[in-house]
Amino acid sequence: MNEVHLCLSDLLDQDLTAFEYFQTLAPSVQTELQNSEIATFEELQVCANQIKSKKKR
Repeated sequence: MNEVHLCLSDLLDQDLTAFEYFQTLAPSVQTELQNSEIATFEELQVCANQIKSKKKR
């Protein structure tokens, strides 16, 4: 089950998998994610993939 957190920082503090995934992302992607409303690991992955796709264009 995908646990819902209050915000990205809460998610990263409480979910080791999310934290480790976040650390593998480029700093520019991390910065954009910090400005997004993300509450689950699934949302983190989706948003990160969208940002990475945008940057490739």
